Amino acid sequence: MKAQRVIPRALANQDVEDAVDYYLAQQAEQAALGFIDDLQAAYAHIARHPASGLSRYPHELDLPGLLYWPLSRYPFLVFYARHDDHIDVWRVLHAMRDIPASLTESPAHGST
Repeated sequence: MKAQRVIPRALANQDVEDAVDYYLAQQAEQAALGFIDDLQAAYAHIARHPASGLSRYPHELDLPGLLYWPLSRYPFLVFYARHDDHIDVWRVLHAMRDIPASLTESPAHGST
């Protein structure tokens, strides 16, 4: 299967920026770089295997079609929707956040 384009929404980009800013504020530059590497690996996995995502939270919140994939070394979850020509990344959330509240503040149809 050909890899699909991964297109993060503005909220997803802000989530990533907030995480990197947090690591840098903790003077953990290597952690910030590792987070970006881990996120890029997750995006690559999702691009190649979009159906492999999990649906627990989206099912609980009645958001059909929304999936998530965990980062392997950091406690973050990438929430995304599959489309014919791309992967729409909604959010990149810390696993300890209030996931339902964070997802419901994301509109079902918003700009990328």
